[in-house]
Parts: sequence; structure tokens; C-alpha cells
Amino acid sequence: MTKEPRIFGIAGWKNSGKTGLAVRLVEEFTARGYRISTIKHAHHDFDIDKVGADSYRHRHAGAHEVAIVSGTRFAIMHELRGEPEPSFEDILARLAPCDLVLIEGYKREPVPKIEARRRDAARKDPLAPSDPHIRAIAADHAVENTELPTFDLNDTKAIADFITEVTGLPVRD
Repeated sequence: MTKEPRIFGIAGWKNSGKTGLAVRLVEEFTARGYRISTIKHAHHDFDIDKVGADSYRHRHAGAHEVAIVSGTRFAIMHELRGEPEPSFEDILARLAPCDLVLIEGYKREPVPKIEARRRDAARKDPLAPSDPHIRAIAADHAVENTELPTFDLNDTKAIADFITEVTGLPVRD
């Protein structure tokens, strides 16, 4: 592990297969022995707390941050309370050391990424032509008019090998 993790993104429109690809990549990389962290950007309001739970009650009482800790995991919820959304760099800085950070979303961040495409995606216009940080395309259909490497959206092993090469992640046996 390095202090500065390698970063690779998965970008695409809604319903393009980003989450499925991210999950499969986490499984593949952890099976290879890497420590993986992820950052997911949401464009909508979300909540990970249950109504009525003690932590929910603390947060709704006005707590700035609420930490929930057990013998198996911990989570820290931070209420923005009108403050601006934290930058990508701020969130990245909060992560513990790891081998690779996979980013889902954050289409506009200047990090190497793969564009996910599905026939059933909300939008069909490709991101790659206007984003120089897109290094490849993973799709569930044939992709034409590109010089970028293309992968089947479900060929997780080949995509993981590509990410390993692009990020310089040391190969593990």
C-alpha cells in the first residue's frame, strides 16, 4: 500500500452499468489480494441511517458528525447543514491507506477512467470524445468510431488487468 493511492474512475450516464462494474472490480481486485476503497458520488439526497435509530436521533438533534462503531465496522456521518459539498480531494484525503481507490461517478474529475455504456442507459451520448481522461470503454454492445480500447462490460478480469496496467498497480500472483 502507498500513502498516495492509485485512483481509477468509472464514468457513465444513469443505468450505464457503473455500479455493477464497480462491484465486480472490487471483488476481482480483493480476490487478487489488493486493499480497495471506493468513492461513489450521488446526484441526489441519500440517507444511510434508519429512522428511529439512536444515531439518527443524534443527527436530527443537530450533531455535526455522528460515529457509529461496532466490533465489525464503523461509519461516520457528516451533516453539511448548508455547507457546500466537499471536494473530491477532501473525500479522498479522509480514506485510510489502500492500494487502489475506485471512483464511481465524478464524471468531470481529471482521473483516469473507463466509460461504462449500456443500451438501456438514460442517455446515449458518449462521454469519451470530450473527456481526455477516459482511457477505455466498457459496453454491452459494439462500440464504433473510437480509438480507445473497448471491453465487454462483463469482462471484469480484462478490465481489472487494464486498470492494473494504467495505474501501475504492482501485479500480485
